[in-house]
Amino acid sequence: MTDYTKIDFDSLAALSDDEVVTHSFVRDVPISDGKTLALVTLDNGRDHTRPNTLGPVSLLEYAKTLDELKARAAAGEIHAVAITGKPFILAAGADLSKVAEIPDRDIARKMGQLGHFALGKASELGVPSFVFINGLALGGGLEIALNADYRTVDASVPAVALPEVFLGLIPGWGGAYLLPNLIGIENALKVVIENPLKQNRTMKADDVMELGIADAKFDSVAFLEDSIKWADGVVSGRIKVKRPNEPGKVERLVKWDAAIAIATKMLKSRIGSVPNSPYAALELMKAAKSGTKAEGFEREDEVLSELIVGDQLQASIYAFNLVQKRAKRPAGAPDKSVAKKVTKVGVLGAGYMASQLALLFVRRLRVPVVITDIDQARVDKGVAYIAEEIDKLLEKGRISPDEANRLKALVTGTTDKADFADCDWVIEAVFEELEIKQNVFAEVEQFISPEAVLATNTSSLSVEQIGAKLAHPERLVGFHFFTPVAVMPLIEVVKTPHTDEATLSTAMVTAKNLRKNAVITADTPGFVVNRLLAVLLGEAMRAVDEGTSFQTVDEAIAPLGLPMAPSVLLDLVGLKVGAHVLDTHHAAFPDRFYRSENLHKLADYGKLLDKDDKGKVKGFDKGALKIVAGGKNPRSADEILIALQDGLAREVRLILDGGVVAAAEDIDLCMVLGAGFPFQMGGLTPYLDRVGASERVFGDTFHHPTITGVGA
Repeated sequence: MTDYTKIDFDSLAALSDDEVVTHSFVRDVPISDGKTLALVTLDNGRDHTRPNTLGPVSLLEYAKTLDELKARAAAGEIHAVAITGKPFILAAGADLSKVAEIPDRDIARKMGQLGHFALGKASELGVPSFVFINGLALGGGLEIALNADYRTVDASVPAVALPEVFLGLIPGWGGAYLLPNLIGIENALKVVIENPLKQNRTMKADDVMELGIADAKFDSVAFLEDSIKWADGVVSGRIKVKRPNEPGKVERLVKWDAAIAIATKMLKSRIGSVPNSPYAALELMKAAKSGTKAEGFEREDEVLSELIVGDQLQASIYAFNLVQKRAKRPAGAPDKSVAKKVTKVGVLGAGYMASQLALLFVRRLRVPVVITDIDQARVDKGVAYIAEEIDKLLEKGRISPDEANRLKALVTGTTDKADFADCDWVIEAVFEELEIKQNVFAEVEQFISPEAVLATNTSSLSVEQIGAKLAHPERLVGFHFFTPVAVMPLIEVVKTPHTDEATLSTAMVTAKNLRKNAVITADTPGFVVNRLLAVLLGEAMRAVDEGTSFQTVDEAIAPLGLPMAPSVLLDLVGLKVGAHVLDTHHAAFPDRFYRSENLHKLADYGKLLDKDDKGKVKGFDKGALKIVAGGKNPRSADEILIALQDGLAREVRLILDGGVVAAAEDIDLCMVLGAGFPFQMGGLTPYLDRVGASERVFGDTFHHPTITGVGA
């Protein structure tokens, strides 16, 4: 086993001359029976907007501090050690920007080893160790706690998580071994695998307690004092800690491997086999059911070193920075000071999409929302749907009874457009036909203020043409959501040649207030996401029409790592919608986009996948396969993939040359947030550079230098 004490970690510190150091400050706290608890506070000297992070210098100082406390414990000076953080923050783990700069595998391995060396000392002090989780605890921050003997948690902590697999890594400072051995394999899988892959879901204090990560929870008002009293009780023996989720022999013999097998199957169905880190984490957790902690830590060191130098980590950090930085400062956004206030929202339509939009607006903006449709029955159905969804949020504990009542009271329905007169923001979500959209806007414009903003949720029509009948086309903007509306984080904000600055600014501020990320695009068919998905669907249907099986096509496109295969995507969006998307793009760019007559026949037939009573896919429908049969020139999976890569590279280049968005980063942001392009791929343009499509199509790359790993 690795002897961490014999490793020269000073070389790591030399690479971190600009590290914002998280210091380990110690003060002694008297507890009962004349004993002393040494309290370590982690603090980088910055406010809550700059969380504590754990670079090499920080870790070495932490290790030195714990060594000194171990010596004091041996001398009988202290009887317990507790670790906590600065206000609102325990720690956010390693600084990702520094991890991305690690030059080779040896340094990467040392970084993992240093984490184990430093954090592992908390369980080797000779006296009980505690971590008081007083705030944000992510990645290595949570692993600080896992390495201690006991944990308390503040009832108001904003986020606790192990997000590593979301970023192309694994919990590499003890998490993959310690967590399943603390809370059981099924609970650990939720934290390490399931939560990160659900848009990087984090845990609150109640989750931390329910899973068994923390042993006690206390309110913020006296969290530190209560945690110290509780630790005093444990040290004195007055408090006995019970851990019902800790795995026993039966779980290790029976449940453990079964849970891993189920999780592996789930992963393959949801994300395919392209991302490395989730499967690496599964292997580590599988091995954690037996063997020593030292063996578990050594396995983490090796896996972490491989992932750090690979392409997927660099791509993940690129995507992470897009979402954390560029998305918060959208390119081309006007000054928010010119945005108009939105005090009432009108929704044109009361169907499923319109009702989803109304629900989102009332939840996030907390303003009155009025919906309308062609008859009272449809309006009533829409209002009832919104009320039912609010009740579901109440049942799940996401909102209080008072809040549920307030939200429902804010939603009204009408068939009289005059009720829209005091709306500042009116959005349409009616059927995707140009004349219908033109007419509903022209009708409502008669009643609303000239200052009110009009927004269209069109996915493929020209926003400028939708506003052709308006007296004030300058107050029209595209506001394209993705389904499901509550979950998908992207809005494409479409600027027409007429859209004025105040309207565009209002759209961007409104998107932010809806807690969505917005990218400004020009008014062009498909904008960004649907235009690129039309390339994918078109290439898929071309191959099918030529005689390639749907199964082969799905397998061919799997290396992109998209959340669903083309056949499943078609089933999700609807065959008629898919045919319409291809038709729209073929009409605009007939030389580049494929139109499939077979897809229209499938849409008329109404079915592609065969499902059981619960909606689970059993395979392809036999009747659907007969419809698309007859092609004489099937292609191999490799041929299809290369054709798709080249088609995407060509279209991305044309989107950029046409000024549809400001930069390649905006295309990547759209594909990550709107199409589920995986973080581990980094976005579409780095992927196209890596596989050579950019060079094949236009003799250059989108990024200089290309976004790849460091190799050996």
